Amino acid sequence: MDLKVLYQKVVDGQIAETEAGVRAALDSGVEPGEILDQALIAAIEEVGRLYEAGEFFMPEMMVAAHAMKRGMKILKPYLVRAEVKSACKVGIGTVKGDLHDIGKNLVAMMLEGSGCDVIDLGVDVAPEIFVQAAQSGIQIIGMSALITTTMGNMETTIEALKTAGLREKVKVIIGGAPLSQEYANQIGADGFAADASSASRLVRQLIT
Repeated sequence: MDLKVLYQKVVDGQIAETEAGVRAALDSGVEPGEILDQALIAAIEEVGRLYEAGEFFMPEMMVAAHAMKRGMKILKPYLVRAEVKSACKVGIGTVKGDLHDIGKNLVAMMLEGSGCDVIDLGVDVAPEIFVQAAQSGIQIIGMSALITTTMGNMETTIEALKTAGLREKVKVIIGGAPLSQEYANQIGADGFAADASSASRLVRQLIT
C-alpha cells in the first residue's frame, strides 16, 4: 500500500478504504510508525489546514477525523507492540453541568490523529475528576463548555489543580462557543482553541 494513497483516503474521509489501507500497509511490511506519521498524522494535519483555509467545512473535517480514528483503531496495537511513543498525553472532558460532547469528541479525534494519547473523561466532569487525570501523568487538560452557566466550572477546576499542587505540572486549554482567549487569560488557562483544528495545533505548540 502506497502511503500517499492511504493519506488521501483519510483526507477524503473514506472510512472503509482507510481501514483497508492500514491493513494492506501492515501486511506489506510497512512500519507502524511510518503509517502513523506519513499517512494518518500527515492527513489530519492537511485536513486542519484545509479547514482553516476555508476549503473544508465541519462535515468534511468530521468524516476525515472518523476515517483517521478507524485507521488508528487498527494501527494502535501494532504501535504499542513496536513501542512507538505518543506525542503527548491529553485528558479531555466537558465541564461539570454541561452535557454537550460533539465538539469535544471531534477535538479528541483530531488529537489522536496528531499522535496524542487521549483520555476522554466524558461530559459533566467534576473538578476532582480532572485532578485525578492530572495525577495520572497527563501533560495537558482540555476543558469544553457550550453554555455560559457552566463556564465558571473551568476556573473552579483550575483552582482545584492549584490546591492539589498540580497546576504547574499540566497545561490547561479550553474551548467552546461562548469562550475566548480573553476568558482563558482571565481564569489562568494556558490557551483557547476555537475549533478542533486549532486545538490540535495549540497542543503541539504547548508540548514543544
